Amino acid sequence: MTAWKESAGGRRALTILRSRPFLTVAIVAAVWIVASFVSRGFGAYGHLRYLVELAAVIGLVAAGQTFVVIAGGIDLSVAAIVTVSAVSLPLLSWQGDPTGLTAVLAVLALTTTIGLVNGLGVALLRVHPMIMTLAMATFLQGLLIIIAGGSAVTAENPLVRWLGNARPAGIPAGVLLWVAVSVIVLAAMHATSFGARLFAMGANPLAAALSGVPVTSTTLAVYGISGFNSGLAGVLVLGMNGQGYVGIGDPYLLASIAAVVLGGTSILGGLGTYAGTIPGAILLVTITALITVVNASPGWRSILFGSLILGLLLLSGREQARR
Repeated sequence: MTAWKESAGGRRALTILRSRPFLTVAIVAAVWIVASFVSRGFGAYGHLRYLVELAAVIGLVAAGQTFVVIAGGIDLSVAAIVTVSAVSLPLLSWQGDPTGLTAVLAVLALTTTIGLVNGLGVALLRVHPMIMTLAMATFLQGLLIIIAGGSAVTAENPLVRWLGNARPAGIPAGVLLWVAVSVIVLAAMHATSFGARLFAMGANPLAAALSGVPVTSTTLAVYGISGFNSGLAGVLVLGMNGQGYVGIGDPYLLASIAAVVLGGTSILGGLGTYAGTIPGAILLVTITALITVVNASPGWRSILFGSLILGLLLLSGREQARR
């Protein structure tokens, strides 16, 4: 046993077993097993598929949030950007666009631009990320109220309806979209020079700048990516709900941060992986569903999420202090 632990393969296996992403996956499996005993229908394939479909929206938002947090920032405008996407897309759809692709691309360009504005404020104006993105969220919420008021807008876009309702080979289209995005995100994060710059900047911005890392352009890129992913999540939410309205993106701010931290990404930057955020998003949805099954109130759900995030923030802070 000792010889196996000291071998290269043994060390790699132990590193994986001790990693936060693996721990999160193990917790997800344990919660699913427990929930299956609490409620007979919980472990059914159809219900688990539905949970993963819900997690796909959180996962898309959290993909951009993971980039931002690893780079040493935070994006508090993601919920407002999701709402912008879900509300503006029906307004931009027109009959001359039979597939609906043009409207979707226009909305994604809009949300990416919003993210880039956040990046400009952080990188060039030196505004703290929390202040910059919170101000952007407040601005967008006010703008949405003026444009849409309290009325809901219906999704008539063919591509959006397909994303929300299609099930190729029995798998929800939204889940397939999440899988595709996950592959791209993991490749960009761990197999490109951009990913290396990202981690260097998050670990020590000054040292990264002195070593030649383009801090300004990298900051712009991560906030642009966050805006794009939040916009993509808004498109999926619109397709799944059939309607967009002011506030539809509100649940995804806390959820995106929680998924990132649950997956082992340090809230202080420079350490983490989207491979942990993925099971983190599934865990959040699973816990919410389990609370619903046992008829717990929304208040208890908020207490659980808040306590979970506070605990993990303290843990991440201690991990960062040891580095």
